[in-house]
Amino acid sequence: MTAPEPLDLAVAAARAADGKGATDIVVIDVADVLGIVSHFVVASASNPLQVRAVVEEVEERLRSEFGEKPRSVEGADGRRWVLLDYADIVVHVFHAEERDYYRIERLYSDAPMVEWRPPGHPDLPAREG
Repeated sequence: MTAPEPLDLAVAAARAADGKGATDIVVIDVADVLGIVSHFVVASASNPLQVRAVVEEVEERLRSEFGEKPRSVEGADGRRWVLLDYADIVVHVFHAEERDYYRIERLYSDAPMVEWRPPGHPDLPAREG
């Protein structure tokens, strides 16, 4: 079995988070900035229970679709900022207050954002003409 592409993992993680009601989901291509990881997926959840649900859904989706398990999980006990390290991608699931405080995306504002939403997603802007 060939290893999945990092972008495929990142998009699947973002869609899994979306499926559990996470908000403000972004996929950032940090390969040229960091060199040790390809993509960050960043998502917000409104409370610790939702943080846990989002984390569990991401883990389940990447395991079932790609056979991938995180190499490490940080912050799961507090459920305020959980980091899932999949080597090529890192998934950050923040409680909304923590995300507002750390604003991790601003550190990578020069890195390109990746569109992860499927066509017809309600958060996509309407297409012109």
